[in-house]
Amino acid sequence: MPLSRGKKPTTTAGSKIPKLGAASTENQDEGPQVKRSSSPPHGAPKKRTAFIDITNAHKVQISIPGRKKDAGKKAAKKTGSISVSAKNQANLKKSSSVSSEETTTEREKTDTEEEREEQKDVAAPVEQLEDAAPPAAREVPAHLQKQLIPKEFDIDSENSEDSYMCPEYAKDIFDYLKQREEKFVLCDYMPKQPSLNPEMRAILIDWLVEVQENFELYHETLYLAVKMTDHFLSKTPVHREMLQLVGSTTMLIASKFEERSPPCVDDFLYICDDAYKREELISMEANILQTLSFDINIPIPYRFLRRYAKCVSAGMDTLTLARYFCEMSLMEMDLVPERGSLLASACLLMALVTKDLGGWSPILQFHSGYQTSDLAPVVRKLYVMLLAPPDDKLRAIRNKYSHKVFFEVASLPLVNVDVLENALTAQ
Repeated sequence: MPLSRGKKPTTTAGSKIPKLGAASTENQDEGPQVKRSSSPPHGAPKKRTAFIDITNAHKVQISIPGRKKDAGKKAAKKTGSISVSAKNQANLKKSSSVSSEETTTEREKTDTEEEREEQKDVAAPVEQLEDAAPPAAREVPAHLQKQLIPKEFDIDSENSEDSYMCPEYAKDIFDYLKQREEKFVLCDYMPKQPSLNPEMRAILIDWLVEVQENFELYHETLYLAVKMTDHFLSKTPVHREMLQLVGSTTMLIASKFEERSPPCVDDFLYICDDAYKREELISMEANILQTLSFDINIPIPYRFLRRYAKCVSAGMDTLTLARYFCEMSLMEMDLVPERGSLLASACLLMALVTKDLGGWSPILQFHSGYQTSDLAPVVRKLYVMLLAPPDDKLRAIRNKYSHKVFFEVASLPLVNVDVLENALTAQ
């Protein structure tokens, strides 16, 4: 039964073409088929394993369907089955070798000429730039130059093998954070809040410290939550009944930003004693992020404190004392406008004087950018804050740092005011 007209079956290289019967009309319309001989002609060289010998090229006949062949070409094919003589083979090899040498020589000449042209094309603009640009234009701008750190002030080379410490960029990172602080400078926003006062804010911060302890969150999470709360309150009036929702929501956002495994929404609803609904917390989260323009990477004093304590190789007890001062400052409304780097420096200076470890050394001046005179007003504010009698309602931070884990630094006596003033006025 003949095959129906239609699309011809496609074949891939190496596949066998199916044989059709005598009744098939497919091959009859496409012209005569040439049958290749399975055995090589007399005198012809044997085929190679992977490539066909070039002397067999004149004997390979390709049948192209639908194309009529010239009668003269057919006659030439029939009479062209004579074996190639040894003389023709020698001439063919000789001509192929000569042509290959000529081709190689021509290629070498062409490559050389192209290289010369490329060199001319590259050299011309460079010469023009050298003639046009003054020598000062080729120098690296001052703000892009790498700052050279004196050896006596180098605190990062010891961590050269620790990629997590980023020793090559540590100084640049903290300089950038210090510059970024200028974008987040706050003022006393309480006059803009008709239903809030500093005492209510202090109660909220005290409660956030308990949340940080109960959930075992990082200290960075606590500081960032307080910063976001202050920035949100400085832009949006909030009723006192919604203040706890604002604090718990900023803690949720800070946990997502800082923690590996942040608490879920239900955990924050639980610590609020189910005073708010899930929809309210999610809506407040969107409101806070939109108000802050999603820019929540706010420099916090805790990061600067760890950096500056490393400059003087402060022990863990000294660093913990400075952290206690810094965490107590979170509840003080008068210290909200202070920059984080300045506040951290003042807390560390107070801790160094309390431990009788000296004052503000040159290495601290180099890395912080502050002189003792810059820190004196903030140090005095901290001293007045710590000298005030403790409030029984705000005991979370004092109880936290009265534990042995924190070296019981909250129970240490305050340094004498005269000793502190001498350290602040010393040059």
